[in-house]
Amino acid sequence: MTSKSSGPNTPSGRNFGVRVKTAKKRSLSSTLWLQRQLNDPYVAEAQKRGYRSRAAFKLLQLDDKFRMLAPGKRVVDLGAAPGGWTQVAVERVKPQNGKGKVVGLDILEMEPVEGAITFQCDFNDDDAPDRLKDALDGPADIVLSDMAAPTTGHPQTDHIRIMALAELAYDFAAQVLAPGGAFVAKVFQGGTERELLDRLKRDFSSVKHAKPPASRADSAETYVVATGFRGASADHLKDPGADGSE
Repeated sequence: MTSKSSGPNTPSGRNFGVRVKTAKKRSLSSTLWLQRQLNDPYVAEAQKRGYRSRAAFKLLQLDDKFRMLAPGKRVVDLGAAPGGWTQVAVERVKPQNGKGKVVGLDILEMEPVEGAITFQCDFNDDDAPDRLKDALDGPADIVLSDMAAPTTGHPQTDHIRIMALAELAYDFAAQVLAPGGAFVAKVFQGGTERELLDRLKRDFSSVKHAKPPASRADSAETYVVATGFRGASADHLKDPGADGSE
């Protein structure tokens, strides 16, 4: 029996409902997490295909819907570790052919991904944008952000923190995106806050929210997908020191 989901980027096969006994040295929460992992069809499918995480399917499904990644495109992957999205980007833009490029960054260490340029860095560091630009060596066609701060369990606080990362990601994207480019960022349900959403609607021809099937139903995460970059709003491109002030 196959799963109700269909398509090349949804897992198929039976779910046998593996149960995990609580070990003396393992907490109940750890046991439940392990049980969920063992019963997650996306985890099994990721292992089968050689993806580093089930999150790869989120990008695959978003791209199947919005058609952003294509051979020859130039991609920036923010919050790249452990590398699942970077792997998908490499598969679809084919940088090995000499035209496309994939650049990934994360505060956590990650193993290199063949075909991509990756480095460990806190995106909040002052030199992070310049390091990305140097590695990109030209405009980007897509900026992806799967960045998320550790959750606190307080919905309002978590929303504020993830929105701050989304806004930071777009501040960078607005500087590097080529005309017609795309921006994808993780946000929490409740949508993108008005200020960022207004910017995106001014700067792109289409702005949508999407929750791919691979995003767990009990997760508050969703994604904002902006396509057809028209150019950044002038107010957000001003260099604070351009008029001689500090």
